[in-house]
Amino acid sequence: MNRSEIEEKVNAFLVDELEIDEEKLKPEALLKEHLGIDSLDFVDIVVIVEKVFGFKIKTEEMKQLKTLEQFYDYVASKVA
Repeated sequence: MNRSEIEEKVNAFLVDELEIDEEKLKPEALLKEHLGIDSLDFVDIVVIVEKVFGFKIKTEEMKQLKTLEQFYDYVASKVA
């Protein structure tokens, strides 16, 4: 799976599952401040990523991710 496919899948579940406005999905967007992702949303993301990409996100690793770009990079590193 290449980077653009990862970004498409991540963006799709952010829009469909978390109801985030697609126009806000820019790589530099801050997950909490710009996208409004809260701790309950992070739980949903863990479940969705496991289903879509087939790996578990560690809570401490997820806490390190601040921007959407960092989240894409994280998923790409686990899928590669």
